[in-house]
Amino acid sequence: MIEIVAGAALATVQDLGRVGALNLGVGVAGAMDPMALAAGNILLGNEEGAAAIEIPVFPFTVRFTEPTRFAVTGTDCAPALDGKAVPPWFACRAQAGQSLTLSVPGPSAWRATRAYLCVAGGIDVPVVLGSRSTQMRGAFGGHEGRPLQTGDLVPTHAADRAGPDVGLVPPVFDLPLDVDGVPAVRVLPAAEYDAFTPQAQASLWSCAWKITPQSDRYGFRLAGDELKPRVPLELRSHGIVPGVIQVPHGGQPIIQMRDAQPSGGYPKIGVVIEADLWRLGQAPPGSRIRFAPCTWDEALDAAAGNRRWLDKARRIAGLQHRAGEGGR
Repeated sequence: MIEIVAGAALATVQDLGRVGALNLGVGVAGAMDPMALAAGNILLGNEEGAAAIEIPVFPFTVRFTEPTRFAVTGTDCAPALDGKAVPPWFACRAQAGQSLTLSVPGPSAWRATRAYLCVAGGIDVPVVLGSRSTQMRGAFGGHEGRPLQTGDLVPTHAADRAGPDVGLVPPVFDLPLDVDGVPAVRVLPAAEYDAFTPQAQASLWSCAWKITPQSDRYGFRLAGDELKPRVPLELRSHGIVPGVIQVPHGGQPIIQMRDAQPSGGYPKIGVVIEADLWRLGQAPPGSRIRFAPCTWDEALDAAAGNRRWLDKARRIAGLQHRAGEGGR
């Protein structure tokens, strides 16, 4: 068990998401940074999609009620076990009764806003529609369908599974992407791209878009150049997925995120490729991002690049495990 001691605001149980239920009107949910979640699970010998705790607000403190191997990935939040620093992106071990505190990321931290607390075996909450992820809009999944609260006891699958002491370099350093020094994500033109004026199309690629404080797991509201259609557009609601960039009547785009509803009627000017959603999910409110034009083949190559990084992480963890067994 993990006891939530303090700072649980908006912390939720998430895995890689609820795939295949959009036709039922159920959104995807899942980790805003799936690369960080998968990496933490690899460090612990879990399946990549094992459930973990996503933490967007700091400080955050938990107490382990039994010996537990854990890893903290995502943003650099100076994790400390009973006040002693432990490395992020590293497989660590806690004894029963020890407390882990994640602090507010400092100014030197790489530009990210969410941490993931992964444990050996994963978080043991019920599977609902194929996922353990919290779906806050529908109030199901995760831990009682809601954000965690101080005093909650969160069950785990395997408290003290054996494993190597191994760490990883965060993917943002191995897979950098920026445009003119501004963090970037790659975007495919969407169905209504040609319905926008040439000036709007140019602004999509040239503007450094600010992520406003009104952004959350449902959607990122952006501020920048006004994107105007050639003529007023009225569309019927239709299916959408995380990453879709919609443009309401005011001309300021909204990017649909992990908790987005499965349908909407605003025109779509572009879609952030799936391989870059982890970058977007870590972008802090108030920061700026750029959109880089992308082709379908380049999007597939980017997805393959993510998979190669995870395969490399698995090899590193496997080599460390075999080295540890050889030393016994």
